[in-house]
Amino acid sequence: MRLSSIAQSLRFRFIVRSFGVLFLGATIVHGVLRGGQLDYEGSPWRQMPGKLASIIGLAAVDIRISGLTNHDPQLLLNAMGVVPGGSLIGFDAGAARQLLQNMDWISAASVQRKFPNTLEINVAERIPFAIWQHEGKYSLIDRAGIAMGGMELMAQSHLLLVTGEGANFAAEELVNHLEANPELMKKVSAAAMVGKRRWTLYLQNGVKIALPSDGEPEALKQVSDLDASQNILSKGIREIDMRIAGKMTVAIAEIEETKDLGASNQKVSQTH
Repeated sequence: MRLSSIAQSLRFRFIVRSFGVLFLGATIVHGVLRGGQLDYEGSPWRQMPGKLASIIGLAAVDIRISGLTNHDPQLLLNAMGVVPGGSLIGFDAGAARQLLQNMDWISAASVQRKFPNTLEINVAERIPFAIWQHEGKYSLIDRAGIAMGGMELMAQSHLLLVTGEGANFAAEELVNHLEANPELMKKVSAAAMVGKRRWTLYLQNGVKIALPSDGEPEALKQVSDLDASQNILSKGIREIDMRIAGKMTVAIAEIEETKDLGASNQKVSQTH
């Protein structure tokens, strides 16, 4: 009886000490992990959750991404916090989709998780339509006027530059009108919105065209027809003012003339 009591006491002490050692070890490991001492590139501890998830079929082994044209797939994975081969335990496809749709260059997104280890991601990118200058900053915008990031402006320098308050939302209508006059459109490099109601166009050769607030399509067609028949935009024109309906005022570019005997330059400006 006495030997049995001693054995039980020894067994109890062993169990208590074992739990104590395990608790101390777990505390040390937890502290090391929280402290980041094992969180280095290539660390086997970093890969452990993914390896365990892979064993039970819950790892991101097969990731399929579609719909990308101008951006790196890694941007999507970073946004969702997904690592190829990493664990998908606790992954929320709905929350991931919302995160993607909050990115300013994505108009729509879908995320589907197919068990055991496949992740399908489909996105629709916003397509660069114009460059908007506002408050000293330049932004790419899509047809709806939504500003987007993540793309180099220089790579899109061929797009129309629009400036002014509200120009981003009105740009699509202006371009639609210009597209009806393709030869004129080729010569336009920038457009400034004035007072949120009308446009002033800036051509590549420096000519300005002040359009009316009403009757914009008719004004553009008139200029286009005159240029086609009389080559008006290549005859030393400085500005065409069409702000008053039914009236066109043409300003001739300044001409420098040099008088004899070293006289100073004289500038002559004419308006028709």
